Amino acid sequence: MRPTIVGILNVTPDSFYDGGKYTSVEKAIQHGKNLIAQGADIIDIGGESTRPGADAVSEQEECVRVIEVVKELSKYAPISIDTTKPYVAQQSLLSGAQILNDVQGLQNPIMMEVASDFDEVVIMHSRGTPKTMRSQTKYTDIGQEIYDFFAHQLKKCSCQKIWLDPGIGFAKTSEQSIFLLNHISMFQDLDCPLYIGASRKSFIPKTLSIENHVDRLGGSLAAVAVTFAQGAQAFRVHDVAETKQFLDMMIAIESIS
Repeated sequence: MRPTIVGILNVTPDSFYDGGKYTSVEKAIQHGKNLIAQGADIIDIGGESTRPGADAVSEQEECVRVIEVVKELSKYAPISIDTTKPYVAQQSLLSGAQILNDVQGLQNPIMMEVASDFDEVVIMHSRGTPKTMRSQTKYTDIGQEIYDFFAHQLKKCSCQKIWLDPGIGFAKTSEQSIFLLNHISMFQDLDCPLYIGASRKSFIPKTLSIENHVDRLGGSLAAVAVTFAQGAQAFRVHDVAETKQFLDMMIAIESIS
């Protein structure tokens, strides 16, 4: 089965890669349509930056940023709402969103309740908030701790389809992020599809000593390659067309025995 490509649509002024590009409703909707045309199966819409150090926004402001975009784009593709706020999740659901992507992994009990109303949910591992997560990277055994977190949350979540995201870059150093990418298969026996969000993140230039923050496509595709080879089934990316071509070629190669 072909992997799912999730196109990133940040309706924010301060996201690490594309902050400020799609802050108007019109620009955001057009970009979402472009991502669909390029091959995105799902559009993941976020109205609050989760980059390290980012400031929080109110639930009212987040709704202003995302709701009209969700309403319009839900006519063309399944919509995932990227939020940590139960109210924003509920309003997005009423506006047409089908998938909840919570970077705090449903640790908020209210969000756990809200998740049950969605068709699908992404449980991501993280620690702290964007303001504090850089200081929360100490683990005794990072793989086992994330595995245990997933197992614990899965016992409480009643959603029919659950994706597991190890949270690359969230309360993880570059070395820890690379370790997780190289060992993503450790989560396979939890019997949930694995969801990878490594696109253009800072571990790429830090690892490759790249100064220009734009030159991250090759590193992003390498993350797709190593996790696809281990069975990951969804990829949340900025570069939809390139990722689709890459995955289509990988599948074509594998199909020739």
